[in-house]
Amino acid sequence: MSVTDLHVGISLGGVAGLQDGLGEFALQIGSRIARAAPAWRERHGVHFHFHVREKLVGLFGADVGYLTVTRWQRLRHVQPLRYALWHSLHQLNKTRPPVGCGPRVVTVHDLNYLYGRNAFSTWRHHRRTRALLARTDHVVAISEYTAADVRRHLGWRGPLDVVLNGARSFVAAERQPLQGWPAEPGPRDRPFLFHLSRMSPSKNPQAIVDLARAWPEMLFVLCGPPGHDSRALRDAVQLPNVQFHLGIDEAQKAWAYANCAGFLFPSLTEGFGLPPIEAMHFGKPVFLARRTSLPEVGGDVAEYFDDFEPAAMRRVVEAGLARARQPGFADAVRRHAARFDWDDAAAAYLALYARLLGLEASAASPVEPRTAAALG
Repeated sequence: MSVTDLHVGISLGGVAGLQDGLGEFALQIGSRIARAAPAWRERHGVHFHFHVREKLVGLFGADVGYLTVTRWQRLRHVQPLRYALWHSLHQLNKTRPPVGCGPRVVTVHDLNYLYGRNAFSTWRHHRRTRALLARTDHVVAISEYTAADVRRHLGWRGPLDVVLNGARSFVAAERQPLQGWPAEPGPRDRPFLFHLSRMSPSKNPQAIVDLARAWPEMLFVLCGPPGHDSRALRDAVQLPNVQFHLGIDEAQKAWAYANCAGFLFPSLTEGFGLPPIEAMHFGKPVFLARRTSLPEVGGDVAEYFDDFEPAAMRRVVEAGLARARQPGFADAVRRHAARFDWDDAAAAYLALYARLLGLEASAASPVEPRTAAALG
């Protein structure tokens, strides 16, 4: 290494799995930065290092370095190398940037703790987030809504960029039917409305259950990871027109998107919202709560719930399903989904790195597209 070498740290913090929104973000952005790493090293002497839990060492290949997360880094973080830039990929990262590092960047995904929690929990999370920003030089928000929250609720007056997330398309992915379903549903199979989330209260799955109870003719399929909230909801709901499929894989998710009549996402708090865009890649009508960032994500191709009373929700869904039968609707939805591209997002982060490191703009040339399957 020469004396001019620059080291950039990218911290996943405590992220352990890649199945939730933070894991997906880390995987997609990290994979693309790792692909750009050889060119950055060759042209500018920039070396990327990923700060990860031990189980994720090696995740992004051999062209980048790895630093292991330890609990002591919550109090003081010392590294033998000086980092010219340190980027924390999410605001829940409890580790500190290394002592003496250059510009400290944090991506803020949401301030969902402000919505629907008790007063003590809100105070505790707010205190932690303000302390994080006190150790931050530059903020990136994943939506305009989150950016406004950061300015309004945290009083941030420093540099702030908005870099919209991408969303993977599963249209060309392998498809496997959900348990009990045929590979190709026929005209005698009931149409179903699909929901995908961890089913925590903030995702508002109870509104879907209430809608199902009032709409027995329609079938509702709820999927998500097998966590405490999803299991509790499954065990509590005994309706003949509601199915739960927990722990589905990506092939089953692709099948559900491809075969549903529409996608329901009445979430109360979102910093972005990836599943609705994934459904849009299939040209499906999506039904969103008119809350937080979801109108920004859904635009004018989505339908919105302003009221979670079952009759009102049913009217919105029926109108949206009718709209979806109009010529050109599915193509318009697909075009909207294509606006959210992980290659564009990664290129924006690389451009930010180049700017903060004082490199020419050519250092941030767009990453070459690869398939979703190749990115894992």
